[in-house]
Amino acid sequence: MDKAELMALLEDFRAGGLELAEVVERLSRPPLLELDGACLDVHRGLRAGLDEVVFAQGKAVEELERILAALLENGRQNILVTRLDAAKAECLQASFPDFSYHPRGRYLVRIAAPRQGEGRGEVLIVTAGTSDLGVAYEAAVTLEMMGQESSILADVGVAGIHRLLSRMERLRRAEVLIVIAGMEGALPSVVAGLVERPVIAVPTSVGYGASFGGVAALLGMLNSCAGGVGVVNIDNGFGAGYLAGLINRR
Repeated sequence: MDKAELMALLEDFRAGGLELAEVVERLSRPPLLELDGACLDVHRGLRAGLDEVVFAQGKAVEELERILAALLENGRQNILVTRLDAAKAECLQASFPDFSYHPRGRYLVRIAAPRQGEGRGEVLIVTAGTSDLGVAYEAAVTLEMMGQESSILADVGVAGIHRLLSRMERLRRAEVLIVIAGMEGALPSVVAGLVERPVIAVPTSVGYGASFGGVAALLGMLNSCAGGVGVVNIDNGFGAGYLAGLINRR
């Protein structure tokens, strides 16, 4: 249950569409769903602004099937599964055909009750290169789950800084910026030096050997000389999207 669902429940009761006993029964349901090998937090949306998201990496298809079935039985309309490979996604879609899979973003999603208009403005997701787009898509779907508007500005890294400078008006219109880069991770510092907005930096594992799978970009972002930069973990598009959504919410 999230805040929108709770408000709809109470409005339905006030309008006479539900009996008091039905409301009490719904609110008396436990906040946790105990499964074999999983414990689902079904009240996280009430507390934290976003329902629990299923992290698929390391989970077997059978485990994911049990989790998704339990969430659907519990009334969840919007469900996001992250870090899901294509083979597992194909198996899950056979059982849950109303879910959509995004191969580049590696997520499976069902949005049956869209949330809209919950942000103050646009969150702009900026990538240094097209190789960083998978992380950008994960951030974008997270913001969609939070009812917030976002768009992606791709391939404007520091190797051709004029590409970024020619989009200054778009950068300044954004309420929050998520800036994603691999290699040496310089782009968030540049963006933060140009705009009066919070910048959430996301290092990616894109790069040659000495990038150490994103550690070089991570350290570069943590050592940014520009103010207003916060850094999430390597390839963590979900974490960046969630943080941006909290900052940008009305």
